[in-house]
Amino acid sequence: MFGLMEKALFFMIALRLISGSIEITAAMLMLKYNDLEKAFYINTMLALVGPVILIVTTGIGISGLSEKISLKKGIFLFSGIFLIIMSLKSK
Repeated sequence: MFGLMEKALFFMIALRLISGSIEITAAMLMLKYNDLEKAFYINTMLALVGPVILIVTTGIGISGLSEKISLKKGIFLFSGIFLIIMSLKSK
């Protein structure tokens, strides 16, 4: 199953599995502590992980597709990601 998989695809899958594991661990910690303030703090830490994983996995995907995707499309993709992150941070 993994023998013929491209490296970029493998790393994207691995990062998403790690990200999902972090999310599940955070939910379990919230459940364990059963405290709104601690849950809020844990959730705040997750807000740092999500965008980083998004940017890194997209970068890996674009580098894996570099022969198939134009520079213009790559710039548009990263611009879109940047706008998504900025919209999340704006009030």
